[in-house]
Amino acid sequence: MNKFYIGILYIVPTPIGNLSDITYRALEILKDVHIIAAENIRHTNILLQHFNIKNHLILMNKDNEKKQSDNLIKKLKKGKKIALVSNAGTPIINDPGSILIKKCHISNIKVIPLPGPCAAITALSASGITNNRFCYEGFLPSKKKTRCDLLYSLKEETRTIIFYESKYRILESIQDIIEQIDKNRHIVIAREITKKWESIYGAKATLILQWLKEDKYRYKGEIVIIIDGFKKLKKNNLSKKILDTFSMLRKFLSLKTSVLITSQIHEIKKNNLYQYVIKKEE
Repeated sequence: MNKFYIGILYIVPTPIGNLSDITYRALEILKDVHIIAAENIRHTNILLQHFNIKNHLILMNKDNEKKQSDNLIKKLKKGKKIALVSNAGTPIINDPGSILIKKCHISNIKVIPLPGPCAAITALSASGITNNRFCYEGFLPSKKKTRCDLLYSLKEETRTIIFYESKYRILESIQDIIEQIDKNRHIVIAREITKKWESIYGAKATLILQWLKEDKYRYKGEIVIIIDGFKKLKKNNLSKKILDTFSMLRKFLSLKTSVLITSQIHEIKKNNLYQYVIKKEE
């Protein structure tokens, strides 16, 4: 039995920086719908004016989401087509709109999502960190205890972890990652993705903190933090014979050289041995 749909709600992603990233389909829908529900009317107007689009906008943010959702449902039931947009990126991801979408499904109103920009996924694609399994945790909590508790709970999360963070708390948050997860865990800081001052930099946590402190402009703007997942050491790879080789070399050579030579002799991944040795020395 086919469902009968009244109006249509379009979920329309908008650029996270570079306006050229918007799709032709998104522009067509923004032109053709009866109403655009925007998180910030002034911000959305900049986009519409750039593409010479004139349409009716109404405000739907976190403060009025519940009331405005009821209003929009009434319009959708009368056959209106509505586009939902956020300030930037794909709506609903850390933005208002989930209440409206739930009400649409309950009311048998068709919801059509468009693919498009998302800072978390865009940053992950360029991070160089394993990305076939990842978890998105949104913005790190602003309160230190809550933030530390969350980070500690993710200490042995094997999936790649993605956070958004404010420039005002980034230094504190990286310090908390060092203390609650691992000072040697590989982290990537992706800043101002798709914008003029875009930068992507990765290193172990302690080096990331040092790098950020060297230049305040390295943490200006929109920031994505990507943390490599927890790696369980393979005990079979680290036999007594391997460790004996390393110990002998370490008496005469640097840590880095000892790890490199041992891994070559025994044909193991040098990172496994390096992590084991670091843990032992902590």
